[in-house]
Amino acid sequence: MKRGRISEKLLVEEVMQSAQRLREAIRGLSIGTLIKIIRSQLGISQKALARRAEVPQSTISRIELGGQSPSLSSLKKILNAMSCDLVIAPLLPESIDTIRRKQARKIAEKHIRYLKGTMNLEMQEPDPRFMEETLKREEENLLRGPNSRLWNVDE
Repeated sequence: MKRGRISEKLLVEEVMQSAQRLREAIRGLSIGTLIKIIRSQLGISQKALARRAEVPQSTISRIELGGQSPSLSSLKKILNAMSCDLVIAPLLPESIDTIRRKQARKIAEKHIRYLKGTMNLEMQEPDPRFMEETLKREEENLLRGPNSRLWNVDE
């Protein structure tokens, strides 16, 4: 693996860990609830926040009550008016390696099903050990090969 790819992998892992910690810290609160909590802690009224953010006060109210999902531009304005930054980060459910391995397994299994079907047409009974070894070999070939083979929808 190239040095650049190692640092990219470490960066992605660090972002994922930070995003996971953030998800846990937020405890499932909506963005509206977080805005309301921050606004209250700052001691700023909805009216004053709306004026500072240059959005209608009714928009602040609807967002805080969960009746409206803010647009990205409104959210940026509101948060900026409270001296907050907006952080958007992807949160993978598993490591990149695990996701790639699962995708390789899925495609390899599809290839093996095709092979089994061909053997059945020729009235051949595949040996289970042979099929498992072939599955593992196919999975490893997919992981070593170009990434496009993993994500090609035609596979």
